[in-house]
Amino acid sequence: MIGRRYALFLLGFASLIGVMALAEYAGLPRSWIGASFLVVTVSIYAGIGFLCRTADEAEYFVAGRSVPAMYNGAATAADWMSAASFIGTAGVLYLHGFAGLAYILGWTGGYVLLAVLLAPYLRRFGQYTVPDFLGARYGGQLPRLIGAASAVAVSFVYLVVQIYGVGLITSHLTGFSFELGIFVGLGGVLVCSFLGGMRAVTWTQVAQYIVLIVAYLVPLTWLSVKQTGNPLAAFSYGAQLQQNAARERELAQDPAELAVARRQRELADEATIKLEDVRAAMARDASAQTRLIAELREAGAPLLQVQRAEREYVQRPRTEDEARARYERERERALERAAPLAGMPPQTLPFATGDPAGDEQARGRFQAERINFIALMLCLMMGTAALPHVLTRYYTTPSAAQARRSVAWSLFFIMLLYLVAPTLAVLVKHEVLHHVVGLPFDELPQWVSRWSKVDAGLLSVRDINGDGLLQLGELAIDGDIVVLAAPEIGGLPYWVTCLVAAGGLAAALSTADGLLLTIANSLSHDVYFRIFKPRAAAVSRVIASKMLVMVVALLAALIAALKITDILQFVSAAFSLAAAAFFPALVLGIFWRRANRAGAVAGMLAGLVVCGWYMATNLPPLRKLLGVARPLAETQWLGVEPIAAAVFAVPAGLIAMVAFSLLTRPPGVEQLALVDRMRVPAADER
Repeated sequence: MIGRRYALFLLGFASLIGVMALAEYAGLPRSWIGASFLVVTVSIYAGIGFLCRTADEAEYFVAGRSVPAMYNGAATAADWMSAASFIGTAGVLYLHGFAGLAYILGWTGGYVLLAVLLAPYLRRFGQYTVPDFLGARYGGQLPRLIGAASAVAVSFVYLVVQIYGVGLITSHLTGFSFELGIFVGLGGVLVCSFLGGMRAVTWTQVAQYIVLIVAYLVPLTWLSVKQTGNPLAAFSYGAQLQQNAARERELAQDPAELAVARRQRELADEATIKLEDVRAAMARDASAQTRLIAELREAGAPLLQVQRAEREYVQRPRTEDEARARYERERERALERAAPLAGMPPQTLPFATGDPAGDEQARGRFQAERINFIALMLCLMMGTAALPHVLTRYYTTPSAAQARRSVAWSLFFIMLLYLVAPTLAVLVKHEVLHHVVGLPFDELPQWVSRWSKVDAGLLSVRDINGDGLLQLGELAIDGDIVVLAAPEIGGLPYWVTCLVAAGGLAAALSTADGLLLTIANSLSHDVYFRIFKPRAAAVSRVIASKMLVMVVALLAALIAALKITDILQFVSAAFSLAAAAFFPALVLGIFWRRANRAGAVAGMLAGLVVCGWYMATNLPPLRKLLGVARPLAETQWLGVEPIAAAVFAVPAGLIAMVAFSLLTRPPGVEQLALVDRMRVPAADER
């Protein structure tokens, strides 16, 4: 019955795609096509949420523990396929090449840890949340309270990024402003998580997985056929990668590109001079921008250039602090883009900034990149295995055996996207390098203008060397739009662009639903019910969770409206925090009988302190806020980037947990019985 319903949903979704393709061919306005994809898909999600509404405690918190393994795997994959996976993975591979594979290896490896170390054991525990396990395993309220606070902090950082993705995609589909797009898309999140809790979210996420995987594979297959004639995109990867490498070698020696690089270095020097007298520089810039606009109008310049100049004038900094921050960013960006290929490493070279056979400095750079690759991969593996909203999904299966099978299904559904993400990055880069770079500015495709209007930070072009032709060094594409813009970059019909946006929206909404429930349930169930109101009725706990869903969603939307960019960086920070807070306490709590309350508290606090301190002293915004003056070379350990802070925090947590557990009383009989019950399979599992 369930399979038949989702088969009908897939058929209906295919019909929607066909109708929209015919509508575009018939001349229906683009805004109508985009709005149709948005309204129809979000309405279906809302309809599922409405039909699955419930006030029953078990249904609301864990979907009645009745979700079959395969469907829970699909729901988990959708919950997992956040804006970072759908939007950001191919983007980071486009920008960073080989180094971006750390994300794919880390995330998929995390599910192996999850299957082996955590999922079946937590299902045998049989409660609702991760803090539930911490409270029962270690006894007392402090481990539960720290766990709840950590779950809220980790999930909220992750949630803000998803809401940002919702705003980006909704504004792309409808033409609304970014801020309005956030609140329009937020309605789809609230209907599912507010009305039916985990029951509604689970069955909505299965539908959302179908949408997102179709939306990812259709343009990928089309681009592969267009470029190589082969519909199996993975088999065209190698050939296109070699063509990209040859084109990159040409561009690295191209005189026009070298002229752009020289001009970028000059711009960096100019920014340095501006920083010496910011107020005078502001006045000079305003005068120069006014003069440029007048000259462009008099010369009859293309409308795109005039609009860009006017937009830069309107968006100029108004205070000295804003101007100083802008000049610092301009200097850093210019220095980065003065490097060959505008700072992007060649995709065929691993750790391209160093040479293991070169001089001492080159070997050092190679070693630093390799260390960061491994550190980030390990961090993402441990963070994946410890994310509260992912772990909670395995409470919804009928048994521990089903939970383990569900992890395998999750990994299968996730790999369908991760195996082809590198191919999509290569195909998009092939289009840019061969069909966009070198065009006259007045002949640039429409998507360049459209995306630059959405946000200049996502895409910008500027004729730096004044030759009227677009060079690679003059095109800045943020990784967050590579997937969304892929159909337009490849010259595919507009309905394909809308399909991809609908898939990205499904990914962001599905993860936002799971995160909202995790935050609300931690606050209502683990804090309100378990600590302050232990005698509260079940229905009041469900009502409290529903109210908190709305409050948290609105707060996250307000913060996301500040336009926090670079999705993957923020998500990676959440993984480090999750690993630091939960990984030692969960793993040792299951496999080491001697672990006790004092050890768990010490381990979680030590991990969080080390992780938070390392990020605070190495992330540029936090360094500036805290007044850290020491250079990064002195504050970074082994040159590890702050997003991989968990590689230090998890060992610190493990050491603290073992030491404090051995120095204090062993756990009680009740806690030891719980360990034995989790580790001994039930009769139906043997």
